[in-house]
Amino acid sequence: MTTAPDLVETFSSASAAELAIVTRSGFVESRHSGSAIVLNQHADVIRTLGDPAAPVFGRSALKPFQAIAVMNAGVGLRGAAAVLAAASHAGTQRHISVVRSILAQAGLTEIALQCPADWPTDDAARIELVRDNSTASPIYMNCSGKHAAMLLACVTNGWPIETYLENDHPMQVQVRDVLERFTGERPVLTGIDGCGTPVHAISLSGLARGIGRIRTSSPTSPFAIYRNAGILCAAVLENGWALDGAGRANTLVIDRLGVFAKLGAEGVMVMAAPDGTTVALKILDGSLRAATLVGLTLLADAGALDRDAVDALLPDLKLSVQGGDRTVGEIRVSPLLEQA
Repeated sequence: MTTAPDLVETFSSASAAELAIVTRSGFVESRHSGSAIVLNQHADVIRTLGDPAAPVFGRSALKPFQAIAVMNAGVGLRGAAAVLAAASHAGTQRHISVVRSILAQAGLTEIALQCPADWPTDDAARIELVRDNSTASPIYMNCSGKHAAMLLACVTNGWPIETYLENDHPMQVQVRDVLERFTGERPVLTGIDGCGTPVHAISLSGLARGIGRIRTSSPTSPFAIYRNAGILCAAVLENGWALDGAGRANTLVIDRLGVFAKLGAEGVMVMAAPDGTTVALKILDGSLRAATLVGLTLLADAGALDRDAVDALLPDLKLSVQGGDRTVGEIRVSPLLEQA
């Protein structure tokens, strides 16, 4: 019998807080526990839930830092192209055309992409491909914009493109440097994300601090790293469709509330309000279905978002629970969160 290696772990259920519940027919059917932290624009702690000091894999919530690293490497991404470098896009033709333009700027085709083949997450785009007898492709994978941007940085700097996913590649060294400078933390562990890039484990506190610094950076800063962060933030707010997709959670929050928002797999969400108030959270069971609701609630509780504007958005977040053709319940924030 072999002994399993020791594992580095995120917070446990014992140290988590209940963040959301799911009701059906007057019955609490499921509960989502997790951790969260809210910082003001000066990075002072306003509120904590659970254990935000515990490390988490930031997953796609790290993409803004990866996009800034590409820009710091001398790639002048602007507008939708900058956003696609930080996106978990839905794979519509509008998204794919921007990814192809980034690759074309590098003199490459989609063959160079090393993210896995996938289908668009947008229903209409996926159905159209099926009708055309197309197959899954790396360019439709939601991370293809990030990969294309990294490849462009490699070509711009003369770095090898075949190994751009290796942790010691100059591109990935740039990413770690940007992450550490914005979050003020060194990763406790580096793993491999679903798309094949290195993914770093840092605390929710560090993640919130880093996203808050992006939100409060100026496109006219005399310092290139903060100037690039400000350019990226402005581009996201002007092109919410590019970060996610029409009718999808991050895009709705960006377009309707002016919030810089980025989801990450396994229940991670970061949001920064217009005044710089920032929340970072992780749902412990990995589900994202309550993450947007919890993040918006925490920002509204902090006075950073108008409560009526948040309430007006909630019906579009698909929070209802169906029983046949009737609504019989909902996903809602935990009463424990409301009482905190």
